[in-house]
Amino acid sequence: MERRSALKNMGLAFGYAVATPTLLSLLQSCKNKPAYAEWTPSFLDKEKGYAMAQTLDVILPKTDTPSATELNVHVFIDAYLDEVLPLEERDFVIMKMNKFYDKILADSGKETLMDIEPVDIEPALTKYLKKRTDEEEELHTEAIMNYMQAIMEGGEATLDDEISRISFAHELRDLATWAYKNTEYVGEEVLAYLPIPGEYIACGDVNSLTNGKAWSL
Repeated sequence: MERRSALKNMGLAFGYAVATPTLLSLLQSCKNKPAYAEWTPSFLDKEKGYAMAQTLDVILPKTDTPSATELNVHVFIDAYLDEVLPLEERDFVIMKMNKFYDKILADSGKETLMDIEPVDIEPALTKYLKKRTDEEEELHTEAIMNYMQAIMEGGEATLDDEISRISFAHELRDLATWAYKNTEYVGEEVLAYLPIPGEYIACGDVNSLTNGKAWSL
């Protein structure tokens, strides 16, 4: 049962590895960054990095708050893949990423990922992020666990293309949201923030205490 739980964790949400303070520092400044079209990733190739950055801005676009790339989320995820994830988990994420973007290229008719635009990415995210039934969720999780077990045992493994794309879309959204909420800007300007902890009110109403905002970590 412990092995099964470990396999499940490895197959979901870019793993559960802990980001170091140095890596988190990539999220703490939004000044003097190059436009992501000119960005050279440290791990991903330039095309995949460009596609991922665009995807992040579709997930977390600029509104009255900065977009994901304006807060360096794309740089963080590239470094997270390179420096944090164990090799077998990283390879799994890249496999699913390739299937996700190959599908976008095929559907858009574009030749390279440097040619894609948000309008090409939005249909894929809409499709793969839609709510699944409990039965679908269980089947997908089981397929991912079986895949990871086969890999860990040194055997051959395959995973359905659609399950791979669904898994990648959810993982990217979840990690992007986590990273975005951990930026200095969101922590201090969007969430409820107290640089010096004050009075503890155990049963206070969140609407009256913070105007409905979650607390910054």
